[in-house]
Amino acid sequence: MELNVEKGYFLKRAVDLLLGVTMLFLLSPFFVLVYIILKVSGCKQAFFVQKRAGLHGNTFNLLKFRTMSDCTDANGKLLDDHLRMHPLGNMLRMTSLDEIPQLINVIKGDMSIVGPRPLLPDYLPLYSDEQLKRHLVKPGITGLAQVSGRNLITWESKFNYDLQYVENCSLGLDIKILFKTLWVVFGAKGINGNHGLPLGRFTGTDESLAI
Repeated sequence: MELNVEKGYFLKRAVDLLLGVTMLFLLSPFFVLVYIILKVSGCKQAFFVQKRAGLHGNTFNLLKFRTMSDCTDANGKLLDDHLRMHPLGNMLRMTSLDEIPQLINVIKGDMSIVGPRPLLPDYLPLYSDEQLKRHLVKPGITGLAQVSGRNLITWESKFNYDLQYVENCSLGLDIKILFKTLWVVFGAKGINGNHGLPLGRFTGTDESLAI
């Protein structure tokens, strides 16, 4: 797939840096408090680090606060997500505070404040040609899909929103998404009843259903 340079890259990067540094400074008390609570509660690692696919499909290390334990069954296999989610982790996901460390990813240039959510590199070969276009822009902490249903909508719907964002990316749209994000987060909108857990793994889309 031919990859294009994002329109308004330098302006978007400047806004990302300004917002990233400002938000990290303003949220630093929460950052420190959550880190201390996680360490005191017994988490060996307060941060969850995972490879994700970003701009042009290149991978980077995504940072989040850890919301699940590493508990395993008798055979050493990780328990189901809902069994590993601790009470603080559930609260962090419901309020999106687990995403605060991603401001560091924004400042580093791995991510933008607004864009399609970064997903696992394993999904890259499963996308349709159209869905791959979500990687024509940097991934974001929040995005059009996140203010349009969060984890209540299907993978295909999420990708449709991602493509709408790529095709209409602008500073005005970013501002609109940021204001909607505040409404969604503080209103806990679009969270399913499964303790805020995300959708299961993406396993591919039937080409006849893709855009």
